[in-house]
Amino acid sequence: MTPTRRTVLLAGAAAALWPALPAHAAPKGPGKTGTALQPYASYWFPDSLPSGTPGDGITWRSLKAWRAADDPDLAFNSASVPLAGRFTPTPANTTARAGQARVQSLVSFGPTASNPSQGSAAADYYALTHWAYVDELVFWGGSSGEGLILAPNAPVVDAAHRHGVPVLGNVFLPPAAYGGQLAWTRDLVQKDAAGRHPLAAQLVAVAEAYGFDGWFVNAETGGGDAALGADMRGFLRELKSLAAAEGQRVTWYDSMTVDGAVSWQGALNDRNQAFFEAADDMFVDFRWTADRLVSSGDRAERLGRSRYELWAGVDVESNGWNTSENWDAIVPRDAPHITSIGLYRPEWTRNHLPEDRRTPGDFHAADDRFWTGASLDPSRPDGGDDADGWRAPAVSVADRSTVTSLPFASAFNTGHGLRWYEEGTVTSETPWNHLGLQDRLPSRRWVVRTEGERPAVSFDFADAWRGGSSVLVDGELDRPAVLDLYVTRLPLGVDTVVELTHRTDAGAVDIELAVATAEAGEPGEAPPYHWLPVKAARTVKSANGWQTATVPLTGRSGTLHAIGVRLTASDGPVRWRAGGLAVRTGAATAPAAPTAARVTAANGGDLRFAWNHPHPHPHPQPHGDDVRHYTLHRVLPDGTRRFLGGTCQRAWFAGGLRPEQGERAARFEVRAVGELYTTSAPVTVTHPW
Repeated sequence: MTPTRRTVLLAGAAAALWPALPAHAAPKGPGKTGTALQPYASYWFPDSLPSGTPGDGITWRSLKAWRAADDPDLAFNSASVPLAGRFTPTPANTTARAGQARVQSLVSFGPTASNPSQGSAAADYYALTHWAYVDELVFWGGSSGEGLILAPNAPVVDAAHRHGVPVLGNVFLPPAAYGGQLAWTRDLVQKDAAGRHPLAAQLVAVAEAYGFDGWFVNAETGGGDAALGADMRGFLRELKSLAAAEGQRVTWYDSMTVDGAVSWQGALNDRNQAFFEAADDMFVDFRWTADRLVSSGDRAERLGRSRYELWAGVDVESNGWNTSENWDAIVPRDAPHITSIGLYRPEWTRNHLPEDRRTPGDFHAADDRFWTGASLDPSRPDGGDDADGWRAPAVSVADRSTVTSLPFASAFNTGHGLRWYEEGTVTSETPWNHLGLQDRLPSRRWVVRTEGERPAVSFDFADAWRGGSSVLVDGELDRPAVLDLYVTRLPLGVDTVVELTHRTDAGAVDIELAVATAEAGEPGEAPPYHWLPVKAARTVKSANGWQTATVPLTGRSGTLHAIGVRLTASDGPVRWRAGGLAVRTGAATAPAAPTAARVTAANGGDLRFAWNHPHPHPHPQPHGDDVRHYTLHRVLPDGTRRFLGGTCQRAWFAGGLRPEQGERAARFEVRAVGELYTTSAPVTVTHPW
């Protein structure tokens, strides 16, 4: 990217360790004062390091010297959720198209250095939830003073994989104006005595060990020559070959040209075609024009490639949905899409908010507006006249879903919150973020079908059944309203049931489960729902007014294509919450307990924990007793349990712990949590003070 479009020192640093340190306590880097045990996301220089001394909280590392066996933070940084397959249902509106333009999203989730591996004690976080429109996520970042090669942290990868989105690490060779040194480009493409590129193998090894899906390569350091250009092509070809063998991919950024110089083309042409051919796809620089994109797409097809392997760059870092763009040059309404879309820095939806309004609710309101459109309803995303100039992805791109197998459950947890809830009860008052705990979320937010006044629908953080959020429907409900929740491909059996956890906070409302066993006939049409009264189902009253109703799908067979709810008010206005949804066949069983729980390192009140998976081979079990994630609680001297954290990894860091009065040893419990949110028996760890 051009220097004028770049923020090299990235914003969005996580403010504290989760959850033991107070939110104002900034984390320190390894070897600095503060906690040396806190793990951070990894970053490297290719080989040689800068001259001088790194700044506070920064550790300079060489990728060439990295070895998985010597990586002390590998257990904290390795993603564990496999990349889910996904399908494209009948589009939610008449303008979105399947099989044409896709969306690549370049996101900075935090700083290059001091980016905590497993979340932090802050709800203010870019908790991306609109995965349904994204085909590739790039973990953006890097700077000449910290490191140039970034591995995504595990929570981001786990959340993306749960929604079927591959995640790429970032290789950034910055312009000289931003501290770039041509020596680092030469380091990256160096050859060994056998003519191989050792750093290509290192990049593939890192992605394999960390569990992400490949690399975005952005070579913007000028001053190269034809020999360097040839070396870069050779490096890229070898990287792609090695990556493909491991199921990884490589994206090239339109910067360096075949003669080794940096010259952003804004097109696929003879100056960068060789790099496109050596990669899986290419991000086309912002200098594109309508004519250049047409010629680029045509050239890709002449090469036997898809035109949608070109991402036309759209810079939304500064203006978000106020960005002025020629959308018809990329995704015209009345003709096939020209290329795909490359969104640069859509975390504007968080960053543009005033600091005193960076609440989870404010963020999701902005993010829904960005991805769905001004209507906040993807079945009618206000794309008819583009009155505000913004063409939200939902206007053009068909959504996807990964809800294809049983058991399936969601607590509508977005991956951050103001508190932590377990079955309607607060077990931690500490704000938090950890995307790895995010549920598979509704892909169409929010489709509401009513002949009356449309209620407001949102993720709400004032109360939850599990995690940090619930779905709130708030409005008069002067006519029945149908809320689409999930498009699915779930097999139905004779004993399949749906469990709905809900609560009515105001008004009175009759609730019906909406289930469809066939696909919507045409784009924009409602699924052919059947209505099942929830009040007639078996209901178990739970804490704080939450109720869980079990609705059998008796007499239905084949495939469940969609799930929603129909709300009919008898007294309004209504405030109604959905706290959880589950579909299962047969009884739910709890996973086995983890084993060998232990403290692996301690420094005062800073502890590293580890444990083993309950099964020798952690594959899904038939009734949902496979492990979704783990939770760690502290058992206080009075017997109460305080939630410390949850993670998909088998390691956890807790910082700033202190002994309770008279306590000689702290007691902790680790539990495995299954796909249906059943929990194992605890395994106990004690640590003397």
